[in-house]
Amino acid sequence: MSEVFHNMGLDGLDIGYLFIGIFVIILILIILLAVQIRKTSILKKRLDKFVLGKDGKSLEKDIIGLYEDNKFLKISVDKNKKDIRTLYKNMERTFQKIGIVKYDAFKQMGGQLSFSLALLDENNDGFILNSVHSAEGCYSYTKEIKGGTCQISLGEEEQEALSIAMGE
Repeated sequence: MSEVFHNMGLDGLDIGYLFIGIFVIILILIILLAVQIRKTSILKKRLDKFVLGKDGKSLEKDIIGLYEDNKFLKISVDKNKKDIRTLYKNMERTFQKIGIVKYDAFKQMGGQLSFSLALLDENNDGFILNSVHSAEGCYSYTKEIKGGTCQISLGEEEQEALSIAMGE
C-alpha cells in the first residue's frame, strides 16, 4: 500500500489520518443524504395532499374543469359589464327627479286639490303637469322642460315644483 501512496506523492501520510478524513467525508455525506431525504418526504406529503389519491387522468380532468369554469366566469363578467352599461344608459332617460306642489287654485274651494308635478330625468329633461281644479271641472296642462328650463313662462307653483325636482 505504501507503494501506491508513493506513486501518488503521499509517502509521508499516516494511514490513520486518511481513515479519519474519509470517515469525516462519509459522515458529511450521510448528513446531507438525511437532509435530502427529509426534504423529499415533505415534498411527497405536499404532493399527496394535492393529488388526494387521484390518478393523473382525473387530476387532468379537474384542471380542465377549473379552466372551463374560469372561462365561463370571464364570459359572465363581460356580459354583466355590458348589461350594467346598458342599464346606466337607459337610466339617464328615466324620470329620477320629482317635485310636486299642491295648492288651492282659486282660494275658494279649500283642500288644495290643484297641483303642479315636475318629472325630470338625469339631464333635467322632462315635463311639468299642472292640474287646476275648480268648481266647473279639472283642467290639466303640460309644459316641456329641456335642460331645466321651459320655453313657456311658468306659474309660481310650476316654478316651485321644478325647483324641488332639480334640488334647488
